[in-house]
Formats: sequence, structure tokens, C-alpha cells
Amino acid sequence: MANNKTGFFSHQTLEKNIGWMIIASILVVSFAGLVQIIPLFFQHSTTQPVAGVDPYSPLRLMGRDVYIREGCVGCHSQQVRVLAAEVQRYGSYSTAAESVFDHPFLWGSKRTGPDLARVGERYSDDWHRIHLRDPRKVVPESNMPAYPWLQKTVITGQNVSDRMRALRTLGVPYTDEQIAAAPKEIEGKTEEDALVDYLQSLGVGVRRAKLAAEAKKAEEAKKAEDARKAAESTAPTAQSAAQSAVQPAAQAVTQPATGG
Repeated sequence: MANNKTGFFSHQTLEKNIGWMIIASILVVSFAGLVQIIPLFFQHSTTQPVAGVDPYSPLRLMGRDVYIREGCVGCHSQQVRVLAAEVQRYGSYSTAAESVFDHPFLWGSKRTGPDLARVGERYSDDWHRIHLRDPRKVVPESNMPAYPWLQKTVITGQNVSDRMRALRTLGVPYTDEQIAAAPKEIEGKTEEDALVDYLQSLGVGVRRAKLAAEAKKAEEAKKAEDARKAAESTAPTAQSAAQSAVQPAAQAVTQPATGG
């Protein structure tokens, strides 16, 4: 048999040398990952906030930190996937632009409880307070732990201004005036107040912006339809006027011929 020699840069080299196989695999996976990830840093759909998304107010920002501290993200996701069942249950699917101001993002990966991306204004403030203090009072089958201490823990004097400055370095457009006024806005508030305010904000801005856009689109369509109907109603009148003007001229042309 002929002795088939292969060069160093061949598939056989990788198959016979586990070290080179590992290095080659890391290079391929890294390159493929960078090709997918790097463009996301320059796309407007992932770097610019969608309509209705604004930076968190000081109280909501403190509530979000309570949400993170208590591990809520471990049982609740904040991303509605592009599945018919989820869109029908929770609302429109989530987009990356909704989380532009979230550092860190709280998409989550587990749903022991329901998704919360669209929970804002679905329930009253009182419902949320009861649910946090004793979940079984409003959802008997719930296995969520109670958080009764939140209603007693006051957040006055906490470093909300420092948190806002830190977020500003990451691109959240807080102004100096907003940062200076932040301590006053959370004065006398409890962690429960902050968490409820945060939950009530989830998905609300996006929902309102979409409803406003749909209403504007419907109004424009109605105006276009009214203009079309108006044009159709004036068309027969103009046509009749044109015919009335043509008939005397035609009679004047035919009269000399009949008189001769």
C-alpha cells in the first residue's frame, strides 16, 4: 500500500492530538461568538431605548435593588418569548431595547412564578402589598415566600444618588438635577413602597407607547378614508358641471347645419 503522508495542518493532526483539538475548538467557538455578539453593540435595536422606556425614578431604582437582593429574579423572568402562548398570556414579546437602562438585566432563566415583564398595572398597589406580606392570601396555591419586613424597612438616607451616578457612567442619562433631588424623592418610603412602585412600572411605558402609536395610525387611516369619500362625493358634481357646459356648445355647432 502507498504511504499517504499528510501535512501538519490537517484533520488527522487534530484527531491525534487532543491539545490541538482543544485549542482549535476554542478558536472556532470564540470567533463564531464574536461574530454574533460584537455587531449587537452597534445596532440601534439593541443600544437605543424603544418608545416608552425611560430611566428608573429614584424610588423605582431602589425597588429594583430590593428585587435583586431578595432573589426575585431566581423565580421570575422578565422576558416574554416569541411564542404564541406567551404573547397571548403576557402581552407583546420582549425586545432588547426595553432593557437598555437595566444594569444588570433581569431577563432570568426560570419561572417558578409567572413572568413579570408586563405585570405593571395588572393589579392594584394593595394587591401587591398583600401578596408580598402573605402570598397565600391572594394566590392560595403560591409557594412564594413572604416578605413582611419590607413594609417596616425605611429607605430614607440610602445612597440612591451614588447608585444613579454609577448608572450614569454606564450610559443611563440621569441629570445632575435628578441625582440631587433623588434623596428627597425616597424620603419616608419603605422597601415595600419601592418594590411595589418598581413592579407597577414593568412594561407600562412600552404598552402605552404601542397603544398611542396604534391610535395615531387608526386616526391617520380614518382621515385618509374621509378624504377619499369626500373626493368621491365631489367627483359626480364636477362631472355633471362639465357635461352641462359641453351640451350648449354642441347645440351651437349643430344648429347652422340643421338651418341650411
